[in-house]
Amino acid sequence: MATVLGSVRAFFAQSAFAIDRENAGDVVARERLLDRAMGEGRFRKSSEKLRRGRLPAEGLALVARDGDGHVIGTVRLWNVEAGVDASGNPVPALLLGPLAVDPDHEGKGIGGALMRAAITEAASRGHGAVLLVGDAPYYERFGFFAGKTAHLVMPGPFERHRFLALELKDGWLEGAAGMLVASGRRLGHELRKAA
Repeated sequence: MATVLGSVRAFFAQSAFAIDRENAGDVVARERLLDRAMGEGRFRKSSEKLRRGRLPAEGLALVARDGDGHVIGTVRLWNVEAGVDASGNPVPALLLGPLAVDPDHEGKGIGGALMRAAITEAASRGHGAVLLVGDAPYYERFGFFAGKTAHLVMPGPFERHRFLALELKDGWLEGAAGMLVASGRRLGHELRKAA
């Protein structure tokens, strides 16, 4: 991860922001940023049903920080099962979201930097695919397309043309069909382990 983040920092050094792993001290700032950028409606999305009560995938909660260390962007990826394959086996994947940038810092390449860092880190950790619900014109530049999700559904209302996927390993989603199901670490379980 250090290599990935170091290269992203170097590339964007002139832009006065850095991509870093999220830490426990970022929680309040992240939630305020999400409220400001996305509003209360974010809690009613189908993706939220898959995230609720779960922890992000290991090493895949990233933030963008300004020169003073303040959180100005966030992206998190979550473990899910993307339906089942032809043999009935669950297909492990990641669900990306939310991706948000502080409205005062939009247009500086922060969202793109977060996306590239998240995809690179997910691939380096051996994940096979990333799914998301978002605007195709924005996410297609990162390799996300609706064709790979044709036989998958979200748990609740969603717009089919906004349900996109990127295979990190060729053919990973081939034959995958069914509903996305949360499969990541439960929040309560981690709290009990720490006690």
